[in-house]
Amino acid sequence: MLDKLSHITNGRTARHSSWDVSGRNADAWTIPAGESAVLADIKGPGKITHLWMTQPNHYRECLLKITWDNAKHPSVVAPLGDFFGLGHGIVNSYQSLLFTASTGRNNQFNGGCALNSYVPMHFRERAVVELVNESSVPHRQYFYVDYETGEVADESGYFHAEFRRTNPFGGWGHEIRVNTPEADVVNKDKEAWDNNYLILETKGRGHYIGCNLSVTNFQGTWWGEGDDMIWIDGYKWPPELHGTGSEDYLNQAWGMQDNAFLRNGSSIHESNTKGYQTSYVHHIENPIRYQKEVRVTIEHGHGNHLANEMSSVAYWYAEKPTRVAKPPSVQKRMPVLRDNQGQWLYSKTNQCPGAPIKANAEMKKMKQQWAKK
Repeated sequence: MLDKLSHITNGRTARHSSWDVSGRNADAWTIPAGESAVLADIKGPGKITHLWMTQPNHYRECLLKITWDNAKHPSVVAPLGDFFGLGHGIVNSYQSLLFTASTGRNNQFNGGCALNSYVPMHFRERAVVELVNESSVPHRQYFYVDYETGEVADESGYFHAEFRRTNPFGGWGHEIRVNTPEADVVNKDKEAWDNNYLILETKGRGHYIGCNLSVTNFQGTWWGEGDDMIWIDGYKWPPELHGTGSEDYLNQAWGMQDNAFLRNGSSIHESNTKGYQTSYVHHIENPIRYQKEVRVTIEHGHGNHLANEMSSVAYWYAEKPTRVAKPPSVQKRMPVLRDNQGQWLYSKTNQCPGAPIKANAEMKKMKQQWAKK
């Protein structure tokens, strides 16, 4: 990164922004309810070097879309807050190497917040950056799309990002506490491939560079201990990368601490929000490379016994622009709230449940054993 800061190139730097072309100070765009706006339409070759966006609300209701080289489908589709590392529609200040956020209303829903991305996003023919307002009211948006035009190296991949959610996850024993004997069931082979929470599944050639993972902790104890399992170029057992626990994959230990580092940490910590957590890990020096396909998964609770809400954004580079997963409808990606007594307000309106995990003989035995305690 810094070793190229002094390099002089033939590139030309430019920007699309929401500045008031009349010369006055009304520097925000208003996007009507149910409509979309093209923030930038850039002729290539070139790369987007920086995104800055600030808005008062609609972190889950607005979708950020980016399409490369006249592809039929966008390669980036994610709710606005989640793309920049903030889940649940909550804002908070944090810093990582790829994303930052800054707000005076930390750990609140829908406060004004500055969002930044420094992810390099190369393109060869065209880049279209779009914001879709799926809320029921007009959306007010300030933005910069900074970019430079110039040659793109043959080996430069196309940036991708996709959002996934299960509310609730289909855990087989949500009543069982983590790190008890009853939760310590066998989870391996195709059962793990099928049952783990899916962060990313894509085909082609490229490299995965990390994710953010959001949890709404309905159970109220520790939501982790889920091993990450990442398969490269098809199924086999064990997978090429098999981890030792949720916090371990997120490069922490003994739970998730309330901190945010350049490559890993928590942008939202449940100790400040009464149950909402967003943590991230970015594989900067250690991207996960694949030649045919990759499947990135993590257990939710050991052996997938928990049934909290889970959502994520995966980030990767691909050799060609690739279609990403379609996000749930705006209603089904809204956060689960609490009432004034702190009780979770479960509603089918925002549920997009994962497939229930069919309890095997060992799981049934452990559920019975736990019920006797």
